[in-house]
Amino acid sequence: MPLVDMPLEALESFRPDLVEPQDFDDFWRGTLNEAEAAASDRGTDVTASPADSPVRTLDVLDVTFPGFAGEPIKAWLIKPVSSLPLPLVIEYIGYGGGRGLTIDRLAWASCGFAHLVVDTRGQGSSWGNGSDTPDFAPSGPSHPGFMTRGILDPRQHYYRRAITDAARAIDAAPQLPGVDATRVVLTGVSQGGGLTIAAAGLRPDAVVAAMPDVAFLCNIRRGSELSDVDPYREIKDYLAVRRGEVEQAFRTLSYVDAVHHAKRATAPSLWSVGLMDDCCPPSTTFSAYNWYGALAATEPARRMEVYPFNGHDGGGNAHVLKQIAFARALTGTDA
Repeated sequence: MPLVDMPLEALESFRPDLVEPQDFDDFWRGTLNEAEAAASDRGTDVTASPADSPVRTLDVLDVTFPGFAGEPIKAWLIKPVSSLPLPLVIEYIGYGGGRGLTIDRLAWASCGFAHLVVDTRGQGSSWGNGSDTPDFAPSGPSHPGFMTRGILDPRQHYYRRAITDAARAIDAAPQLPGVDATRVVLTGVSQGGGLTIAAAGLRPDAVVAAMPDVAFLCNIRRGSELSDVDPYREIKDYLAVRRGEVEQAFRTLSYVDAVHHAKRATAPSLWSVGLMDDCCPPSTTFSAYNWYGALAATEPARRMEVYPFNGHDGGGNAHVLKQIAFARALTGTDA
């Protein structure tokens, strides 16, 4: 598609003053505390056992860890065969996908990192090779998809659960075999990028680097006003029918908007954006990027890689090579 958003010069200074809920920090502190207590009550532990996989040059483990409400979340832990604790890359998956098969994501482990591929609750049926984590929560009226599930109440919204799962994956790191939990790097594409930002903001002291790629969930209202494709279109279609719920819906979404989480992050970050992205318009990603680390005692280093003629594909594997170099530098290893 052609350029339909702001010119790059305007994007680089675009820092919209979004309305943040007054109880934002209390809301998320309470949510994470509830998740931790629920895991203890349910007896949900972090487990890692050898996976049924044809991979022979790497260790592949089937992981379960407690997420929102202590509910079990699945992940793959893929890592080199090594006696040394390895830096950990936690990857969150794009919208509609799941952790897939053990052979789907071997690059990070092949480059010397432990790699935790986190399942996304209730997703895994739109592309890729499936998932293994259900979403147990009930929902009121919603448009097909995940953006409008529980949209009238921040405590019921789908992304309250998914973001909690993302943060709890970081909490699980110290219990994963062969992992150095002091060297945790977050990454993800699209939805995974939004979850990366949110988790980095919720667990700032536990992360050494964050790498959101063509991030979704940033400046959600603007995204729903500019983008005519899913997932943002789900919000537009829902509100076209439920006309009286506009402000209530966007108030709920403000609790999960990655712009607010970005302000609280402290880790150095490497971002990407495609200027022809019709799924996650560039100005939405820049909204979070330009606010990133704003509440930190010292503003963290950040870098945006711009792909002028790419859309939601961003920089593809060419960008992954930049991420590998970035992660190596921030984990202090040639991994």
